[in-house]
Amino acid sequence: MNIPELLAPAGNLEKLKIAIHYGADAVYLGGKAFGLRNLADNFSIEEIIEGIAYAHDRNVKVYLTVNSYPSNDQLDALATYLHEIAPLPFDALIAADPGVIRMIREIAPDKTIHLSTQANSVNWQTVKFWEDQGIQRINLAREMSLAAVAETAARSSAELELFAHGAMCISYSGRCLLSSVMSGRNANKGECSHPCRWGYSLVEETRPGEYFPVMEDETGTFIFNSRDLCLIEHLPEILKSGVSSLKIEGRMKGIYYAASVVRVYRAALDAIKAERDDYRLRPEWLEELCKISHRGYTTGFLFGQPKDVGQEYEAAYLRSHLFVGVVERMNSDGSFTVGVRNRIKTGDSLEIMGPRMRNDSVVVTRMTDEKGNSMEVANPNQKVIMKLPPATAPYDLLRVSK
Repeated sequence: MNIPELLAPAGNLEKLKIAIHYGADAVYLGGKAFGLRNLADNFSIEEIIEGIAYAHDRNVKVYLTVNSYPSNDQLDALATYLHEIAPLPFDALIAADPGVIRMIREIAPDKTIHLSTQANSVNWQTVKFWEDQGIQRINLAREMSLAAVAETAARSSAELELFAHGAMCISYSGRCLLSSVMSGRNANKGECSHPCRWGYSLVEETRPGEYFPVMEDETGTFIFNSRDLCLIEHLPEILKSGVSSLKIEGRMKGIYYAASVVRVYRAALDAIKAERDDYRLRPEWLEELCKISHRGYTTGFLFGQPKDVGQEYEAAYLRSHLFVGVVERMNSDGSFTVGVRNRIKTGDSLEIMGPRMRNDSVVVTRMTDEKGNSMEVANPNQKVIMKLPPATAPYDLLRVSK
């Protein structure tokens, strides 16, 4: 059984390093323009250079998103940008628009191109078309069933990439107009304001001003709100379909999300490789995925039309744990410096998250600032010194149960 690449989001340099620490085989990132997550931190050219070097030193591939749909007045700027990134040793560029692909071929002809899910590849004929254009990998549309994925893999020699985990869009392969209409921010130019996550009430045309909740809930209703994709329970079937890469969505999400999801899928893929026919799903993997902020899980279109089970009609986000800090370094005396992200106080019971499902716990009995002064409470953006288990390593994350 082929073990596919585990492809993780990198919304900034810190997220890139976290994804690699927790086991990603490859990361995808965006520059300051022409990707579909322009509201993420993204990477300057200097950060791109640092990120590629960091990843390649650890045998991890790096892909750059250039998958927006530019208008005529943006083409000169796109050409300038492509000339700027052409010398950088990306392992591939991710594009969707045929005109952008043509420009990449003209300006950076040596670059490998992967086709974005925004290109809406939903059948094997489409995949064959892009294969004939020299595209090495196609990220399949989320609307495909597993049977269709397997048939497409059998009929094509192109690499196929499949979304395995993360947010789902209510519109066809992300082609949503709600954001443009309601906030003036164009989703297909990387500026989606996510109005499908907002609360809504129903207004009948002849009764203006009367708001009828679709479901009784003080927070409103979330009639457009898709559940999150989660395929961890179906990895053996997915791997048999012939996909080359499993992609995790989430460049806009934090390092806690990236760490939790990557380490679960890394552990599962490693277990499949080691155990083969004896492989079994571990309940702690599902428990881990429920500890992060999510909207309820679905398998999407993988086993047919999701219908009502694909929507989350109640309050949008579920979460059982709170991310509170990231380990920055081990000190000479065996203590650790921690960057605080949410409030930590003495007496807290901390869980330390390591790669490949390594977990430790510790009760905070004492912590100090970097000058050695005792602290009872540490707030976000402070740095504290504390004792942690010896297996702890830089980029391990700390969390507390809510």
